[in-house]
Amino acid sequence: MSAADRIVLPFDPLGLERHLREVLPDLEGAMAIDPIAGGQSNPTYRLRFADRSVVLRKQPPGELLPSAHAVDREHRIQSALQASAVPVPAMLHWCEDRAVVGTPFYVMEWLDGRVFHDSTLPDVAPAERAAMYDSMNATMAALHTADWRALGLEGFGRQGGYFTRQIKRWARQYEASRTQDIAEIEQLIAWLPAHLPEDDETAVCHGDFRIGNLMFDRTEPRVIAVLDWELATLGHPLADVAFNCILYHSTAEEYGGVRGLDLERLGIPDQSAYLQAYYERTGRTEPVTPWHLAFALFRFAVIFEGIADRVARGNAAAGEDAAKVAHLSRSFARRAVELARI
Repeated sequence: MSAADRIVLPFDPLGLERHLREVLPDLEGAMAIDPIAGGQSNPTYRLRFADRSVVLRKQPPGELLPSAHAVDREHRIQSALQASAVPVPAMLHWCEDRAVVGTPFYVMEWLDGRVFHDSTLPDVAPAERAAMYDSMNATMAALHTADWRALGLEGFGRQGGYFTRQIKRWARQYEASRTQDIAEIEQLIAWLPAHLPEDDETAVCHGDFRIGNLMFDRTEPRVIAVLDWELATLGHPLADVAFNCILYHSTAEEYGGVRGLDLERLGIPDQSAYLQAYYERTGRTEPVTPWHLAFALFRFAVIFEGIADRVARGNAAAGEDAAKVAHLSRSFARRAVELARI
């Protein structure tokens, strides 16, 4: 019995298999489907054939917020980055025909690596853990120093004014998806634009750059792929860096952070050392400030409100897990207010 026979799929697996054999004729043997857990946004599946596996990533069903679940943008950015130093899976197929699986989707290569949703990287030796953090840092630096014009990413986002647009965007997202009134988010919506940093620049930004969206080699402490590019755009690189540093400002119970832990014993660099390594790799002189961190936490809080809303409407990619983390919207908003000292 295939995996497709054991799970309830929101699409016809036989129709999908027929489609894939037309566009990827080298696939051999029967197709089996395994959902890939861990994400809260776009449903992702491993499709196993006799000769190899591939990965399908699609929009969730149901009514979606404007600009959310942009699998077309995910496909475009990863296709462009094939020519860069940023490790991404090879893109194999893009499909806009909703008749196949009910929504647009793309297919990419399957990579056999390690994905950690806990920032302490459990069961890893301290020396290897330090090297993995350094590889994460180097990967982020490679992304932000990539020549987006040479990669054909003109029009992938607007140049300049990134933080102003983002604050407005996430304020709208909060209003569109709120499941509760969070005073701290209201405070941040007023405080952030009133204290905007003066520096402005443009780079490729992942938008959700964290350990859980990286795949590490099975045996070596290096990143072999950056995953989940839904929020990617042209923006300010410090937005990514600050978001990456949320792990230092959240506890293990708050989405697998390291706050309050003995970082030296774990082999994890502290935030200051981690940021310094990034500055040296990119030649930065303008540093991450509490404003950038408050902005990152504000975004994360609104993202979790979106998860809670999708659970309420019954179209979350992983409803049970999403329900467990939905309360984090209030927690991260409070942490942002602490950093902002509002």
